[in-house]
Amino acid sequence: MQTMHHSFDTQRYQIRPARLSDAEALAELRQALDAETEYFDRMPGEDVMSATDFANQLCDTSVLDRILVVERDGQLIAYARCRGFHLKRFSHKASFGLGVLQSDWGQGIGSQLMVRMIAWAKAQSLLKIQLEVVETNLGAIRLYQRHGFQEEGRLRHDRLLSDGCYYDTVLMGLHL
Repeated sequence: MQTMHHSFDTQRYQIRPARLSDAEALAELRQALDAETEYFDRMPGEDVMSATDFANQLCDTSVLDRILVVERDGQLIAYARCRGFHLKRFSHKASFGLGVLQSDWGQGIGSQLMVRMIAWAKAQSLLKIQLEVVETNLGAIRLYQRHGFQEEGRLRHDRLLSDGCYYDTVLMGLHL
């Protein structure tokens, strides 16, 4: 991912908050992302979220929750999510995740999503964004570091990948 070398093409890609009408496309995008790489927690077909599941989340106002989507030619090709916690002791922070279809890697999409989510989190007076990333996902780790995230710890041998080996989950945080 040479995100730094590309300027984000605003003609080609539209970034916007997810709408209720995106629920079906979000469900499909999440399944496509799970099938493309081993960077997500789920194996293809595991813990599938339906359009109804996404619709329910988009309607749920019990916690701070923002989903941004990236559209190209009427198709969703990426999304990012920043989700708050309902427990008071964790109400100062949110968890973050993003996914971009491989066909659109290296276009600066991840960076744009990060910039917008960080600005949103600051506007909500959040003090911290946290995320988890598998140690093999170097492109994502570099992206997060460029936006100020630092490694805060590791869960050793946390996940089993298809090569039969166990890999660490890297815990990262950004203090706003």
